[in-house]
Amino acid sequence: MPDLPTILITDDDDGHAFLIEDNLRRAGVNVPFLRFSDGQEVLDFLFSRTTEPTFEHDRPYLLLLDIRMPKVDGVTVLQQIKADPNLHKLPVIILTTTEDPREVERCHDLGCNVYMQKPVAFDSFAAAITRLGQFLTLLQLPRF
Repeated sequence: MPDLPTILITDDDDGHAFLIEDNLRRAGVNVPFLRFSDGQEVLDFLFSRTTEPTFEHDRPYLLLLDIRMPKVDGVTVLQQIKADPNLHKLPVIILTTTEDPREVERCHDLGCNVYMQKPVAFDSFAAAITRLGQFLTLLQLPRF
């Protein structure tokens, strides 16, 4: 049986992060989750500049990434991940309220795997994350 992936949630909005994890679990995504409040925190984790938690190079990860965050924004995080030969295969799903088509194009050009706009209304947001969770249960993810 393959190792379960760890889902990295990087979102500066505590409410959104909670709803994402809660609705993914309700959709049957029963995997470990790690939460990061800004882009710098997730970069420190991925580039092993922190001791807790520790990035494990022999396991699968999936990054759910917001764009608008303090310290380091999601686009910069995406650029750094995709430019690194050890991390470029990390699957990245952009989850953001940003709907600008130029931003969608830019993120795909930089290598995001999926770009998903977070609905503003609570019920729509929860339903969208539940559908995302159903999609995630079907994925096969690379190891590092």
